[in-house]
Amino acid sequence: MIEKIFENSLWTSRFVIILAVVFGLIGAIVLFIVASFDIYDTAKYVLTSYMTHAHPEHFHEEVVGGIIGAVDLYLIGVVMIIFSFGLYELFISDIDPAKDEDGEENQLLAIHSLDQLKDKISKVIVMVLVVGFFQKVGHTIYNGALDLFYLALSITAVSVGLYFLSKVGKAH
Repeated sequence: MIEKIFENSLWTSRFVIILAVVFGLIGAIVLFIVASFDIYDTAKYVLTSYMTHAHPEHFHEEVVGGIIGAVDLYLIGVVMIIFSFGLYELFISDIDPAKDEDGEENQLLAIHSLDQLKDKISKVIVMVLVVGFFQKVGHTIYNGALDLFYLALSITAVSVGLYFLSKVGKAH
């Protein structure tokens, strides 16, 4: 009797995951809103600059940096959505609307194990890091051949890493 009550309580405690799911989705929505405002501010900056015929110093770097920063936030929002969907499917229930009329599951957010959740999240996190790298490269000042050599090496390292990441994804 005590064992049955304890096991039922233990099994029911998995619903605490709902907190992570709900707040993960709220976090994703907040990130999407903030990123959208960043895009809006960048567009306003571009339009204002062209309307006043002003071409501020570092104009292109600021525009590209604003857009890349927003993409970075969107990608982190995607991580939060994948995290929320994955936790819900793993601990609570399958998401019925994700299935088509034939009962086939949409594979975009389908997660059946913690390893699948980890793989999907880690791939998006790698893309966040690549976008962050790209943003930093755009704002870096190069003072000579050695700096450009380091830039070339870092771009090569990122490219090789993405190549192997794509190979690992196809092996699964």
